[in-house]
Amino acid sequence: MPLTYDVRVYSIETRRDRPKPYRVRWLVGPQKHSKSYTVKAQADGRRSELMTALRMGEQFDVETGLPSSELRALNGSVTWYEHTRTYVMRRWDRLPAKSRRNDADALATITPALVKTAVGRPSARALRTALYGWAYNKSRWNIEQPSEVADTLSWLEKNSLPVSALEDPETLRMALDALSTLLDGTPAAGRTANRKRACLSDVLGLAVERRYFSVPVNPLSTVKWTAPKSTEEVDPASVANPRQVRDLLEGVRAQGARGAHLEAFFGCLYYAAMRPAEAVGLTAAQCHLPKRGWGHITLRGGIVHAGHGWTDDDRAHQNRHLKARAARDSRVVPIPPHFVAMLRWHITRYGVAPDGRLFRTSRGGVIQDTGYGEVWAEARSAAFSPTEAAASLARRPYDLRCAGVSFWLFSGVDPMEVARRAGHSVAVLLRVYAKVLAQAQDRANRQIEAGLREWDGNGASPGGRLGDTR
Repeated sequence: MPLTYDVRVYSIETRRDRPKPYRVRWLVGPQKHSKSYTVKAQADGRRSELMTALRMGEQFDVETGLPSSELRALNGSVTWYEHTRTYVMRRWDRLPAKSRRNDADALATITPALVKTAVGRPSARALRTALYGWAYNKSRWNIEQPSEVADTLSWLEKNSLPVSALEDPETLRMALDALSTLLDGTPAAGRTANRKRACLSDVLGLAVERRYFSVPVNPLSTVKWTAPKSTEEVDPASVANPRQVRDLLEGVRAQGARGAHLEAFFGCLYYAAMRPAEAVGLTAAQCHLPKRGWGHITLRGGIVHAGHGWTDDDRAHQNRHLKARAARDSRVVPIPPHFVAMLRWHITRYGVAPDGRLFRTSRGGVIQDTGYGEVWAEARSAAFSPTEAAASLARRPYDLRCAGVSFWLFSGVDPMEVARRAGHSVAVLLRVYAKVLAQAQDRANRQIEAGLREWDGNGASPGGRLGDTR
């Protein structure tokens, strides 16, 4: 909705054959606008309002034809709840299912904080259910709502603050405080708060675009706010070494048919540093498995669990391309002979699903994180001492991926190649694995020092005696 000073107001046009014969006409940029009235005095009044705005130096909106003052007054009546529903509607069709769910989660956290009164306020659980499950889930907009949900959303429609209220820093801080807190009142994790803040910023950006604020600036840029502390860095204490990984995989294999079927799945996370979603969707066609030597896996995406109601076909899972990559991108990961043999044995023993997937449930379905999580927990109990099991060492299946990347780095593989294999940018790799890299640097320093000592058994090096800082 661009604004312009290029405005021309015409004389009132009279059309005797019309029910409303008096028409006010004006031109805003290239766009023609008009409004018809029954009584000439009404038309005179409207033309006078337009002329006054023009003489006051106001810009006019090209799309609506309104002076900026009238546009602000009109937009000031748009509520936060109404605006966020528009935001969801605009984005829904082009978002993957998990992002739809994340948006709904963020908005369902923020919206209850932006209301005019607490009188008649529904419970926190009722608000969460109505917003997350219905108001911000577009796939349910044409389904009849339960009475409690309908009553809750009706209360929100009546009591939601106008979007323009978020220009006030104190009101905006209410939203920021809400997204920094969990339902039970405890602080949210830093990554969670930052994800929800990003959604808030997008919603406010749309409000700026629609000129709901008096100044065309995202209010978030005017408020100083610090997210709860978080760290993306991999903790070396959670990284299993190769011997520990071997023990864990043995613990998986020892759990009967279910465990034996999942051994190669967990191997994917370690030996190929695959994300769980990538391993869940792995097909035989993606695997090059020679009888001898190294093989490779060509990754093109994965199967992401989003939940029923968030996908277009109402399935719980959605096929997605590689994370942070274009739809047709692929990533080739070399795999060592030991893991090649493991995958060959798996395919020989279990075959593949009709769609080529290597890993599946007993009925051929997509394996669930809850299912393989149970197997992993039991494997940790079998492989580790009680002290190790109580610590953070390889607590999650995802920690196998971190262990695989860490081992590559510690083995001296170029960080750029490690980042390529893991599907990271180099910047992310250096940030997330900073502590692991520090350990690898110490090892590299010792190797350099040993190399220098080879020049002289007494410690002399080409630059003088080691340790001499002169």
